Amino acid sequence: MTAAPSPAACPPTRAEAARQTLRLLGQTAALCVLVAAVLTLLPATGGDFWRTLWFSEWIGFWSVVTVQLLRQLPGLRRWPRRVSLPLRLALGLPAGYSLGFGCGYALLGEPVRIAGLLDYQLAAVIASLSATGFVLYLVWLRNRLADEAAARLLAQKLAVEAELRLLRAQLEPHMLFNTLANLRSLVDEDPGQAQQMIDLLITFLRATLAGSRAETSTLQAEFEQLQAYLEIMALRLGRRLRYRLELPAELQQAAVPPMLLQPLVENALKHGVEPKVGGATLSVSAERDADGLLLVVADTGIGLRDEPAAGSGSGYGLEHVRSRLQALYGPAASLRLQAQQPCGTRAIVRIPA
Repeated sequence: MTAAPSPAACPPTRAEAARQTLRLLGQTAALCVLVAAVLTLLPATGGDFWRTLWFSEWIGFWSVVTVQLLRQLPGLRRWPRRVSLPLRLALGLPAGYSLGFGCGYALLGEPVRIAGLLDYQLAAVIASLSATGFVLYLVWLRNRLADEAAARLLAQKLAVEAELRLLRAQLEPHMLFNTLANLRSLVDEDPGQAQQMIDLLITFLRATLAGSRAETSTLQAEFEQLQAYLEIMALRLGRRLRYRLELPAELQQAAVPPMLLQPLVENALKHGVEPKVGGATLSVSAERDADGLLLVVADTGIGLRDEPAAGSGSGYGLEHVRSRLQALYGPAASLRLQAQQPCGTRAIVRIPA
């Protein structure tokens, strides 16, 4: 699986750029109202509020538009933001000042005057340009923080996927050694059953390999992999293991992380089914409710007095599932264990819609 590019390296789409420009215009317009009010109240620069606001708004409008248009230049888009933003401000704000005053005078039907401004007009220009630059800086800072947060989330996801590969490296050899040991005895005793186990092992390994190369899977693929795995375990454990898989047809193509349920099934077998005299039943089911997907791995084994410690193999598997859910879906996703009556344990995974 290749790492996804950093979100900070991806240029915004045209729709995103348009939405950002509209937000900038709204924020600048609100700030220019405050600037005009302050300038009107100051004795040294006092004047007509509406006239001051008129020029302030046009200067702010054209400053935002000019700075955003400069952002689309191919040369500037390749530069880092800490370099391109000051340059865009240095070029865009003077242009916004000239265009703003020119547009304001033209729409008033007055001669365009840019040089030789009155003191209160000059103060309005400086305040409007400063306000526009401040808004643009705040937006840049917000985008930078958002990019850093997205980069941290991506790094967390990649770390969790690396843990998934480590978990597979720990689980698969153990399962393979036990299965191959059973195959060795079955080759002479029951060649037909040995051939069946080989076929199931091939199906399981093929599904595991496919899951290791994909970022998402479907419930249908996950249940097929679990069926192959449980068939192998049923051949090994005989009548001690009975299992049931329940996947509604409408949920077969639902997207889930690959191998999400495998550690939970292995945990149920190790701590619930195998230690119980006479064996037990293990079931895996999926359903959808108003909040999203509900995946349940339940067994009628001896049950868990306490959740396994994080240092144990099973505890690591449970903690890994929680980490993946947190990294991929946030706090809306969860894994919880609960006792099942009259005996056994239920592992309940919730994935938000």
